[in-house]
Amino acid sequence: MNIQYITDKKGHKSAVQLPIEDWEQLLNDLKELEILRNKKTFMYDLKESIEEVKLAKEGKISLQSAKDFLNEI
Repeated sequence: MNIQYITDKKGHKSAVQLPIEDWEQLLNDLKELEILRNKKTFMYDLKESIEEVKLAKEGKISLQSAKDFLNEI
């Protein structure tokens, strides 16, 4: 990656400049990371839901009705 820094008179970095191809690759990588993060969150939520159903089947907790759930959102 060919990064160029833009600096002020004192030499402090204030910005970067990079080739458009590198920028586009960074954007694609960020999109992929977002997709992975969403999948991870979904899988975590699914695991929690499965555990709640197991506890409900064992009579340890009671589940919310679909109607009550929909009223919350």
